[in-house]
Amino acid sequence: MTGERESITTVMANGGRPPGSRREIKIIDTTLRDAHQSLWATRMRTEHIVQMAPDFDKVGFEQVDLVAPIQFDVAVRYLKEDPWERVRLAHQHAPNSTFRALIRSKNIAAFDFLADDVIEAWVESLYKNGFRIIGSFDGLNDVDNIAPGLIRAKELGASTFGAVSFCESPVHTDELFVAKAIELIEKADVDAIMLKDAGGLLTPDRIRTLVPALKAVIGDRPLEIHSHCLTGLAPLVYLEAVELGADALHTSIAPMANGAAQPSTQDIVSDLRALGYVVNVDDERIETISRQLIDIAEAEGKPVGHPVAYNGLHFMHQLPGGMLSNFHSQLATAGLSHRFTELLYEVARVREELAFPIMITPFAQFVGTQAVMNVISGERYKLVPNEIKKYALGYYGELLGPIDPEVLEKIIANGSSTIELVPAPIEPMLPDLRRRFPDEGIDLLLLRAMFAGTQVDEMIRTVKAGGNPDEVYGPILGLVKSLYEKSSAGRQSLTVGDLHISITKGDSEHAA
Repeated sequence: MTGERESITTVMANGGRPPGSRREIKIIDTTLRDAHQSLWATRMRTEHIVQMAPDFDKVGFEQVDLVAPIQFDVAVRYLKEDPWERVRLAHQHAPNSTFRALIRSKNIAAFDFLADDVIEAWVESLYKNGFRIIGSFDGLNDVDNIAPGLIRAKELGASTFGAVSFCESPVHTDELFVAKAIELIEKADVDAIMLKDAGGLLTPDRIRTLVPALKAVIGDRPLEIHSHCLTGLAPLVYLEAVELGADALHTSIAPMANGAAQPSTQDIVSDLRALGYVVNVDDERIETISRQLIDIAEAEGKPVGHPVAYNGLHFMHQLPGGMLSNFHSQLATAGLSHRFTELLYEVARVREELAFPIMITPFAQFVGTQAVMNVISGERYKLVPNEIKKYALGYYGELLGPIDPEVLEKIIANGSSTIELVPAPIEPMLPDLRRRFPDEGIDLLLLRAMFAGTQVDEMIRTVKAGGNPDEVYGPILGLVKSLYEKSSAGRQSLTVGDLHISITKGDSEHAA
């Protein structure tokens, strides 16, 4: 009887599983990449990353997701920081961490495709600057767009992952996703498969069929699950995926979690352990990082993530969270705020007519822009952005289905006449850039290939001058504000090194 009781106790402690079934689940952190992209419009600065890097180095994450093209875009255009220097500093301050980089098809940070020599050099620069895990995704799941970059990464010695980008539509079946995973393995010999659900559209029911189907064809390669909490279902989806054999989960550290970001690391790790799985991360280090994130958010007035209620309407339009706020602004400017719901229905209609592109960059922007033009102009497809015509003509890859014939006719007729019906080969870009900027290294030349006009020059000037004034003084202003709000009436001062701040705060007795 005693032995039976001990056996029951052991099983209960093991989350209801028989002894010996404790499987380790890997955690891939997204705090420094997709989390602040989703919640802070990618406005986490290099100083924030450097501040937290030593703690990240000791957590024990399987990998730390650090950059995708948007991190380079925002760093150059808005923060006026050198994104390559950010990468080098992150590796320097967290030498034991395995940072990973994500490539967006053949357009990197632009909408249009870039020349093959730029894509190859981009992969080489990622490797040169420390990345040993490099992956890629394509919004049409066109593997031919991403295979060359992944092959080059493997030639250099990096481990690679290929993304199977998920969405809901009649053409996005389990069979399609399985075929794409097989194609990634056959054409690029990727080392892992990432099920990428940028829209937060996976449900527990769908994951129950999709994970076993993928695991059946990828062999011993790890299966990673990446989702967002836009419908409130991602935490449930994660646990179901693990039960069905998923190997790694993408999570972010609260308060940089939930909402439009990934599920909370703290909550997911706790739930996994309760179910009997092994998760080898340092909880205390995670809490240290969490407190740092809270301090940054409070000092700079940045939002934090909160769990959201289930929203069935999201499955109709499938828009990323950031685009919804942009739509509110665009319609308000046009005096059409009352037509917001109509716009969401128009997004769904345009997407169906365009053969169901996945609503991730750049196609979410394409579909959304066309829907706005349809609503504001009052005549559908009277105005056609260049990108929509290029998409319809196959400039961005092979479509998964036919475009509505009447719509295609309008797109071709009303789109720019300068866009050729058949895409021309893209000429190499680097030889001309090297002639124009003979004293610059490849990292800067790659930025120039992506950003038009003077944006790179402005970034260089700002970096040489010691930083973007708005970003340099932003933390100080946040500190002053915090000191003022927490101070009682009278004179308060703070001295840190050479910095001295003095505040005089009145009370109701001294008010005029």
